[in-house]
Amino acid sequence: MAKNLTSRAANIIWKHVSDKSARLSQCRYYTAHGAKKSAALKKMLTSSNLEYIMEAHNGLSARIVEEAGFQGIWASGLAMSAQMGVRDSNEASWTQVVDILEFMSEATEIPILVDADTGYGNFNNARRLVGKLEERGVAGACFEDKLFPKTNSLHDDRHQPLADMEEFALKIKACKDSLRDPNFCIVARVEAFIAGWELEEALKRSEAYSNAGADAILMHSKKSDPSEIEAFMKAWNHKTPVVIVPTKYYTTPTQQFKDWGVSMVIWANHNIRTSVKAMQDVTAQIYKEQSLIGIEKEKKVVPVKEIFRLQNDHELVQAENKYLPK
Repeated sequence: MAKNLTSRAANIIWKHVSDKSARLSQCRYYTAHGAKKSAALKKMLTSSNLEYIMEAHNGLSARIVEEAGFQGIWASGLAMSAQMGVRDSNEASWTQVVDILEFMSEATEIPILVDADTGYGNFNNARRLVGKLEERGVAGACFEDKLFPKTNSLHDDRHQPLADMEEFALKIKACKDSLRDPNFCIVARVEAFIAGWELEEALKRSEAYSNAGADAILMHSKKSDPSEIEAFMKAWNHKTPVVIVPTKYYTTPTQQFKDWGVSMVIWANHNIRTSVKAMQDVTAQIYKEQSLIGIEKEKKVVPVKEIFRLQNDHELVQAENKYLPK
């Protein structure tokens, strides 16, 4: 009996050691792989050209973004929460978000900049999150200077209280100081315009966050014209790279962003909005017609084989031929 218990205990210890070693090995892989991605993201932010990144919210949409030719991915907080069926108010925990990001990172070779909201707490929560993102090969995190839990910036007539400027700047510094990968990008998202403040406040906050080590400033606006962004760009005078999100002022010609010296444009939520529209239309049509003939004939759905392709199923077929007995 004692011998069996000893043997069982040894097996448990060995399994624990093996699992831990596997996790450490995987962590080292992600960190090394992520370093290449973070370097690519930093290069995009500092490029003399206007760069673009596209929203994705899971592994499948991330792969679609990469196949389209984009050189970077925006892991949108709105889109990730929406595909989980919850509100963009930190109702999804940071661990749930990190799980999604792991699948996105595995599915692609291009860098991911994640919408990290306010960092899910104070400086300690934010720097711990950064460490977990590094382990999973994510290239950068964008933190916004509002209070936890956050409120989506595009809500109408919703109070948008800002974080204390000094505390948020120190949060940025804490994240930078904790990095293992020096190329991991920390982007400071300034919500002054969203909260109803004037240009002076936006500039003051941007200066503080830049001095704290932010690799770029994301200047946000929900006006239907780009006047706030234009005013900021002229006053900021290229002190650090600037990222914008033209969801509301989408009619603005992209050439204007180039002329102002914007570094990066985020197409922030258009894949999740596209998928919702497509699912609503197809579901309603099937319900109404009680048949699949219409949606198949009108090519409103992709063939099942296209899903298999995006899932990289051919690799599994090759592996089965190699590793399973005939």
